[in-house]
Amino acid sequence: MILAVLAMFWVAACAPTSFFVANMPVAFTDAQKYADISYGAEEWQKLDIFVPKTVSAPAPVLVFFYGGRWTFGNKEQYAFAALPFVERGYIVVIPDYSKYPRVKFPTFAQDAAQATAWVYDHIGAYHGDNRRLYLSGHSSGAHLAALVAVDPVYLQNMGKDRTIVSGFAGLAGPYDFIPEDEDLKDMFGPPEHYPRMQVPTFVDGHQPPMLLLHGADDVDVIQRNLDRLKAKIDDRGGVVESNIYPGIDHKEIIGALSWVWQDKAPVRDDMIDFFERHK
Repeated sequence: MILAVLAMFWVAACAPTSFFVANMPVAFTDAQKYADISYGAEEWQKLDIFVPKTVSAPAPVLVFFYGGRWTFGNKEQYAFAALPFVERGYIVVIPDYSKYPRVKFPTFAQDAAQATAWVYDHIGAYHGDNRRLYLSGHSSGAHLAALVAVDPVYLQNMGKDRTIVSGFAGLAGPYDFIPEDEDLKDMFGPPEHYPRMQVPTFVDGHQPPMLLLHGADDVDVIQRNLDRLKAKIDDRGGVVESNIYPGIDHKEIIGALSWVWQDKAPVRDDMIDFFERHK
């Protein structure tokens, strides 16, 4: 009964109450948190690092980019997403990044690449193994992480290449869409630039292994985004797996990483299983 009541708060996902409920266990975790670490010179270029209490050997690393329509959100709201992976021995990094209308594309994708490069260079100081570096995200955060993993230019501009990424897991990512809302047109336009923000544009078969997760009831980001990206990867001979969760919508797929809805879909377990098979 208590869980049912608490879950009701999540239905209005992205509301302050829903994040408060999801993050309640963060106050009691024994994980070590390193907050507001700078990965660049800009004021928004900060990240939080969550490290398991006991790390006996260099641990695998997950960099998670939260969603928010490229417009809103912050790393503190999504601390709950780190805990399920920390419990399994992963070091989790959650970066902040620039938002529209302060900036337009591709600045926020460049931030994602800069954060990824910083993690690769510095995570060893936090007992992380940069040879097992994974990228993930939800919604617009999945879009950013996918661009960093697939379009080689982003990491090349940071002095790295795609081989530093061992794998990618995207939750309900808008990988291949044409902007229709006026703010999105302004964010990603002009139209001749749209291919630059569509992940399938850059699929060549040499990108890191990719796991694409989606809720069958998602009406915010339609499944066609997953289908088109997966088809392109398959066509180019890349490594891709997908899973569609029945009865799960856009909010519930990220909610499944919280203690409130952890039983609604095996998102954490599917991701870790994929990562463990792609070291």
